[in-house]
Amino acid sequence: MPLGTLDGTPPPFFRQGPSALTKLFFFSVLALLLMVADVRFKVTQPLRSLVAAVLYPVQWLVLRPIIWSSGASQYLLSLQTSQANEAQAQYQLGLQSQRAQQVEQLVLENTRLRALLDLRDRLNAPAIAAQVLYEAADPYSRKVIIDKGTLAAVQLGAPVLDEDGILGQVTRVYPTISEVSLVTDRNQAIPVLNARSGVRGLAFGDSVARTGQLELRFMDANVDMLAGDLLTTSGVDGVYPPGLAVARVLKIERGADSAFARISCQPVARVAASLHVLVLQASAALADLPPSKGLP
Repeated sequence: MPLGTLDGTPPPFFRQGPSALTKLFFFSVLALLLMVADVRFKVTQPLRSLVAAVLYPVQWLVLRPIIWSSGASQYLLSLQTSQANEAQAQYQLGLQSQRAQQVEQLVLENTRLRALLDLRDRLNAPAIAAQVLYEAADPYSRKVIIDKGTLAAVQLGAPVLDEDGILGQVTRVYPTISEVSLVTDRNQAIPVLNARSGVRGLAFGDSVARTGQLELRFMDANVDMLAGDLLTTSGVDGVYPPGLAVARVLKIERGADSAFARISCQPVARVAASLHVLVLQASAALADLPPSKGLP
């Protein structure tokens, strides 16, 4: 084959059109013209609006998981914050309630302590302030334990009273504590005087049951005694100073077949609720008493 017949151009089937440089120049000029036209004449604005309208559902669907996850995170965070705030509020409310109860208790104790101080000033006798620790665990007696003993000069047999009246008597003394038998104990007896009629008697702790009452024994059936009468210490025993409130007459039973009346009394002291008490010195109580005239 002659060499002159060879041709380096591709056949018409593989012809690729304009060159790459020509395409670059053409499309660059076209892009520049479109940009200028869009800026000056807004020619692509309708196309943009159409594309945005078509793509909006797609964008909405794509953004749903992100929005939902963000909302769930915010909900969990707000829920945890609300629970923490509620717990803190409950804690603060508990503290406020506790403080309010303590304030009420302190006001009550302050009132009772003032009454005790006023009573000590009126007694004109040495007295020791003490606090009731607990009630003795004995089902057959009525006794409490106070926080003062021989180290505080508490004496055996010393009267014990609260702001309302006689509470009991010291029956055992230890170095730091003492045992007080309450007036309602069945082994306790106090000489009393009816403040209205002047009738004397002997008040015993109730021996039948733990009713928290006193009983006047060996009183004539026709004795001058009425329900509501105030019974005070007579002072004839040489232990209790005279004039201290002991009990009020609660009920009087006069039987036709008995020479004695059955008289029940309610102690004026808070035998089951006293916290602060006064312990009188037995010698001082004896010194303040008039000469004894004997038991009635």
